[in-house]
Amino acid sequence: MNIGADRALPFERDGDDPRDQVDRLEARLDELGDAMARCRKIRLISQIAIGAGGTWFVAAAVGAIGFDPIGLMAAISAVIGGTVMYGSNTTTSREVEAAMKNAEAMRAALIGLPES
Repeated sequence: MNIGADRALPFERDGDDPRDQVDRLEARLDELGDAMARCRKIRLISQIAIGAGGTWFVAAAVGAIGFDPIGLMAAISAVIGGTVMYGSNTTTSREVEAAMKNAEAMRAALIGLPES
């Protein structure tokens, strides 16, 4: 039984123009690029939270600032929250990067196809 998929790439649809597929992939790459930019911003925010919480904690421990239980809880929360956010964002960033590489490979394969 021949279903016409002998040389079809996994992202091809029957009757779809390769140029349309490339356009869709480029739109997807733009979306993924925006997602990667958000990941970078979140990574920066989480690093700032970790640094600020750690700095406050060290300053309170050394005695540079007065001890405040609420401030201590806020500093610990900032360090823990920033660490969790950083780790979660790192995983998301890796997934987005893998999706970008996959979309770029599909786009390159489509561009390399002969014109029909």
